[in-house]
Amino acid sequence: MHPPPKFSSSGNEAAERLASMADVTASDGALRRFLHGLPGVDPVGLEARAAALGTRSIKTTAKAYAIDLAISMIDLTTLEGADTPGKVRALCAKALNPDPTDRGTPRTAAVCVYPDMVATAAEAVAGSDVKVASVATAFPAGRAALPVKLADTADAVAAGADEIDMVIDRGAFLAGRYLSVFEEIKAVKETCRREDGTAARLKVIFETGELSTYDNIRRASWLGMLAGADFIKTSTGKVAVNATPANTLLMLEAVRDFRATTGVQVGVKPAGGIRTTKDAMKFLVLVNETVGEEWLSSHWFRFGASSLLNDLLMQRQKLSTGRYSGPDYVTVD
Repeated sequence: MHPPPKFSSSGNEAAERLASMADVTASDGALRRFLHGLPGVDPVGLEARAAALGTRSIKTTAKAYAIDLAISMIDLTTLEGADTPGKVRALCAKALNPDPTDRGTPRTAAVCVYPDMVATAAEAVAGSDVKVASVATAFPAGRAALPVKLADTADAVAAGADEIDMVIDRGAFLAGRYLSVFEEIKAVKETCRREDGTAARLKVIFETGELSTYDNIRRASWLGMLAGADFIKTSTGKVAVNATPANTLLMLEAVRDFRATTGVQVGVKPAGGIRTTKDAMKFLVLVNETVGEEWLSSHWFRFGASSLLNDLLMQRQKLSTGRYSGPDYVTVD
């Protein structure tokens, strides 16, 4: 593994450092040697640290700040076969104005929908800072030919997606075909570019619950970042095991080490299973203690969730009014 040099914020230096690692991805063998040369993960130590950080308590003013921060980091999501334009417009209305009784409530970071709903969402949030994210590349299984995945991505970008959440081919990764996965991510990244020179940001989903080991999650994290991921994301939310404090901690460590090595900062998005304010606070502590304040913004950290927003709103109302309004006073997504 390349020794991590001291971090510098210089864009030119970051580009040079990343280019210097080109030999790592020059062949399947070189990439395999690099990924399997990463330090092994101590599962007991990782889980113990995640659990210890999860006991940290956030009170009063700090809690109010953390709740607003968490709301601003949510990708408000609907990914169901029964999604309709009306449901998507309602979701966008909630993203724009989460609590109609309190206009001071932050907007969510984004709404996340299937590609065929991107145009509807883009129209609904037009003129605001709420982003439109779209899953692509044969979400959630990722089992499709590359031309199909690229067409899926291109359609979403053309319809107005600001962000693309792609899934990796877990079968290829688990079979050790790392270069194939790398090239696929690179191809999707290129497809995110628009004719005007701008690009949709790319979130790469690993489906950590299917990768079996923490070592595989670390390898997938580095693979995704080397291929150009703007974010690395735990899960689709469609399997039994999704985001956990331990796998998110591991990915936060990976983005920290990647920036130390290359100078390039990458975001992290835990998704699936984060439902309560208490859950969200644990993840924010992980971010603060592992990578620091530079990642404590929606540009670098997101929650893939919908039900989480309702609980955050109820807790926010309780802090501001002293009364717990209950779930009947927030809209059901």
